[in-house]
Amino acid sequence: MLVLIAVALAMGLVVLRGGIQSESPMEQLARRSLDPQTALTNGRPTLIEFYADWCQVCREMAPSMLALEKQSRDRLDVVLVNVDNPRWQDLVDRYDVNGIPQLNLFNAEGEAKGRSLGLRSAEELQLLTTALLENQPLPALPGVGNISQLPTPPSANNAMAGASSPANAGPRSHG
Repeated sequence: MLVLIAVALAMGLVVLRGGIQSESPMEQLARRSLDPQTALTNGRPTLIEFYADWCQVCREMAPSMLALEKQSRDRLDVVLVNVDNPRWQDLVDRYDVNGIPQLNLFNAEGEAKGRSLGLRSAEELQLLTTALLENQPLPALPGVGNISQLPTPPSANNAMAGASSPANAGPRSHG
């Protein structure tokens, strides 16, 4: 009799706590994710998603990202980089992450092909992936584009070297 009561109480606690929680799609992706450097040097196209656990849009996009990763696992590397993890601060800076989710897209040689900022539907993710896998230009979607390098700053001999100018402007400049 005591065993039945204990089982009933245990089941009641499970129900009250929202059921047995399985791993979320974002957690599954993060757990299976390769190290970014490994992904960029293994001869496969790579999609790096910069995300945060608290990001609602990232969570909304996660099931589509997980389906994409499962569908193209042997042909495309899907890498998740948590912007709140200090381990990845160099990547956040290098790829100028100013909003999330940000997808950085690389060809099989590890060369940057472009990036996407914000929510992407499953169909848009498929279009981006197909372009990477077929080494084609990225589709013309809002918020998707090539990555531009900032111009070289003026030389120290230039009288305007310290002045505010487009050459001195950075992605985080608000001058």
